[in-house]
Amino acid sequence: MKIIAIGRNYIDHAKEFNNPVPKEPVFFMMPETALLRNNHPFFYPDFSTDIHYEVEIVIRLNRLGKNIATEFAHRYYSEIGLGIDFTARDLQKNCKEKGLPWEMAKSFDGAAPISKFLPLEKIGDINNINFRLELNGNIVQQGNPKDMIFPIDQLIAYVSKFTTLKIGDLLFTGTPAGVGPVKIGDRLTAYIEDEKMLDFVIK
Repeated sequence: MKIIAIGRNYIDHAKEFNNPVPKEPVFFMMPETALLRNNHPFFYPDFSTDIHYEVEIVIRLNRLGKNIATEFAHRYYSEIGLGIDFTARDLQKNCKEKGLPWEMAKSFDGAAPISKFLPLEKIGDINNINFRLELNGNIVQQGNPKDMIFPIDQLIAYVSKFTTLKIGDLLFTGTPAGVGPVKIGDRLTAYIEDEKMLDFVIK
């Protein structure tokens, strides 16, 4: 099982970091050890002082696929969830300045809290659903897949050109604007529409 994460897939998020809007999807990988399940607490790592939250729609793949055509991509998943892509912003900045890869800022243990998954028949139109993240009860991020630069099916088709997708693989589809730091004692809750998907604390 692998985790594929898409970067800069909402224009407003790209703009908040003064990044160029990509002309094709940008993706990176995270190891399975990055997953944090069952609303277990996130333990703030000692190698960073600037951890940021990024809430994302997550797709779980249910078929083996390679070079998938966009028009057939919807056949490769049947449920969605939410995830947090925690980023060690200080490590990322340092790596970028040196022109180095920055997996260490994205792929550390516990960096990818994951929710339960909902069947698509409960969701309706997967390309037009509201999701949000609350920090200590205050809404900090709101998004909808209709605002993605590259829609979900296009992401699946694109990634499958480079790497074979397997059953159980997870696709983090990018975060909307509003990312920010967390500190010990914070509580994060995330929703798809009115369904609570995540609820955990920072320790």
